[in-house]
Amino acid sequence: MIYLNGKFMPIEEACIPVLDRGFIFGDGVYEVIPVYSRKPFRLTKHLRRLQHSLDGIRLDNPHSDIEWRDLLEQVIAQNDEDDQSLYLHITRGVAKRDHAFPQVPPTVMILSNPLLPPPAELLTSGVAAVTAIDNRWIRCDIKSISLLPNVLLRQLAVDADAAETILIRDGFLTEGSASSIFVVKDQVLLAPPKSHLILPGVTYEVMLELAAANNIAYKIREITEEELHNAEEILLTSSTKEIMAVTRLDDRLVGNGKPGAKFSELHKLYQHYKATSMRGGIAN
Repeated sequence: MIYLNGKFMPIEEACIPVLDRGFIFGDGVYEVIPVYSRKPFRLTKHLRRLQHSLDGIRLDNPHSDIEWRDLLEQVIAQNDEDDQSLYLHITRGVAKRDHAFPQVPPTVMILSNPLLPPPAELLTSGVAAVTAIDNRWIRCDIKSISLLPNVLLRQLAVDADAAETILIRDGFLTEGSASSIFVVKDQVLLAPPKSHLILPGVTYEVMLELAAANNIAYKIREITEEELHNAEEILLTSSTKEIMAVTRLDDRLVGNGKPGAKFSELHKLYQHYKATSMRGGIAN
């Protein structure tokens, strides 16, 4: 069951007009929210990022935070799984094909997919990644539905039988095609600074909060391509992947080719935080 423009319906019955600006121009934004035990995780942070994206494309938010919470709870209740991945999709609406903004109601869709944890074998072995030049536009901080560059970059990983493409711009690490990237150097967790070239990851923020709360040495600074390739550990994070260790990069082992100590520590801390948050309702 999905929500589309004020109605709940089976996904098979949902239709979008061909002149929707999301279809014609990719004119819209989206957000992905993990749900554990039927409770949205870090919902306040996700709604704040959604507002940032809407502001970035000059589109009014169609709902207040309270209204979003109510709609999301209804979608969660109408789907079977306790753990879900909610996808919010907002476009500028339906109008004749013209680049100028129309004065029309936005299109709003919410759908749910089952949220499955990363396979246990990948937590033990880690995943492979490849690198590529970051050739996306310069407003990567907007979670835009115009994802063709990300799609093409991610396909490079698929072609190489890898899990992710890690992006380099002007000699520095930015992020993955669909994830945030951390590097461990001299036992210090390094994170690229937030900017217009990086999507502000919600799980990225959790990682830094956990590091600060547990006396894990970390720095937020630019990371060179050389530092990436010579890292002791590489971690990727996202709302659906949670935390994964990259153990092979461009056909070379990362460290000893196994998930490292920082990954193990942060993964345990994340799982504990997630469980505690869902019990106490504090992950907002």
